[in-house]
Amino acid sequence: MYAPYNHGWMFDGGFGLLFGSIWMLLMWGIPLLLVIALLKYLFFRPRDKGGLDIRPEQKTPLDILKETYARGDIGRDEYLQKRDDLLEK
Repeated sequence: MYAPYNHGWMFDGGFGLLFGSIWMLLMWGIPLLLVIALLKYLFFRPRDKGGLDIRPEQKTPLDILKETYARGDIGRDEYLQKRDDLLEK
């Protein structure tokens, strides 16, 4: 009634066992690597200045005054007066 279970190389532990093992590693390994990469990204990414949002540095009024003086838009006396005014605050 039942024939012998003889299907050749596919089920006798030959290439079927090899490809089955590779398939199982891919099915478990790829999702596991994705989860590890996601966790590493979420918890171990470098943070600049302790915050998540990175903003460009804002210039202080004294920095702007120094740049204005460096460009030659204002003279030395005006620069010194404005610098003193800013530092008194």
